Amino acid sequence: MPKVVVDLNQCSGAGVCKDVCPVDVYDLVEMPEYDNETKAKPTRAEECIMCMACVNGCPEGAITVEAE
Repeated sequence: MPKVVVDLNQCSGAGVCKDVCPVDVYDLVEMPEYDNETKAKPTRAEECIMCMACVNGCPEGAITVEAE
Protein backbone atom coordinates (compact mmCIF):
# COMPACT_ATOMS: atom_id res chain seq x y z
CA MET A 1 0.00 0.00 0.00
CA PRO A 2 1.39 3.44 -0.90
CA LYS A 3 2.24 5.89 1.86
CA VAL A 4 0.29 9.11 1.25
CA VAL A 5 1.40 12.08 3.36
CA VAL A 6 -0.02 15.61 3.47
CA ASP A 7 2.12 18.29 5.12
CA LEU A 8 -0.66 20.05 7.00
CA ASN A 9 1.54 23.08 7.62
CA GLN A 10 1.71 23.64 3.85
CA CYS A 11 -1.81 22.50 2.88
CA SER A 12 -4.16 25.41 2.13
CA GLY A 13 -7.25 23.21 1.78
CA ALA A 14 -7.74 24.25 -1.85
CA GLY A 15 -9.06 20.75 -2.64
CA VAL A 16 -7.13 20.23 -5.87
CA CYS A 17 -6.00 16.81 -4.62
CA LYS A 18 -9.59 15.77 -4.00
CA ASP A 19 -10.65 17.05 -7.42
CA VAL A 20 -7.90 15.30 -9.41
CA CYS A 21 -7.71 11.98 -7.54
CA PRO A 22 -9.31 9.29 -9.74
CA VAL A 23 -9.92 6.93 -6.79
CA ASP A 24 -11.18 9.44 -4.18
CA VAL A 25 -8.35 9.08 -1.63
CA TYR A 26 -8.89 12.51 -0.02
CA ASP A 27 -11.45 14.24 2.13
CA LEU A 28 -11.39 17.87 3.17
CA VAL A 29 -11.83 18.13 6.92
CA GLU A 30 -11.82 20.92 9.47
CA MET A 31 -8.75 20.62 11.66
CA PRO A 32 -9.18 22.03 15.19
CA GLU A 33 -5.42 22.06 15.71
CA TYR A 34 -5.15 24.48 12.73
CA ASP A 35 -7.81 26.97 13.90
CA ASN A 36 -10.52 24.88 12.21
CA GLU A 37 -9.03 25.45 8.77
CA THR A 38 -10.03 22.92 6.13
CA LYS A 39 -7.17 20.60 5.19
CA ALA A 40 -6.79 17.58 2.90
CA LYS A 41 -6.68 14.23 4.64
CA PRO A 42 -5.90 10.94 2.85
CA THR A 43 -8.74 9.00 4.48
CA ARG A 44 -8.66 6.21 1.88
CA ALA A 45 -4.91 5.89 1.27
CA GLU A 46 -5.31 2.16 0.68
CA GLU A 47 -7.13 3.04 -2.58
CA CYS A 48 -4.14 5.01 -3.94
CA ILE A 49 -2.90 3.81 -7.34
CA MET A 50 0.22 6.05 -7.27
CA CYS A 51 -0.83 8.06 -10.33
CA MET A 52 0.72 11.16 -8.70
CA ALA A 53 -2.09 13.45 -9.89
CA CYS A 54 -2.40 14.86 -6.38
CA VAL A 55 1.36 15.41 -6.03
CA ASN A 56 1.53 17.18 -9.40
CA GLY A 57 -1.68 19.15 -8.84
CA CYS A 58 -1.13 20.42 -5.30
CA PRO A 59 -0.40 24.16 -5.61
CA GLU A 60 1.53 24.13 -2.32
CA GLY A 61 3.56 20.97 -2.96
CA ALA A 62 2.18 19.59 0.32
CA ILE A 63 1.69 15.96 -0.79
CA THR A 64 4.11 13.07 -1.08
CA VAL A 65 3.31 9.54 -2.19
CA GLU A 66 5.82 6.75 -1.70
CA ALA A 67 5.75 3.01 -2.24
CA GLU A 68 6.02 1.07 1.01
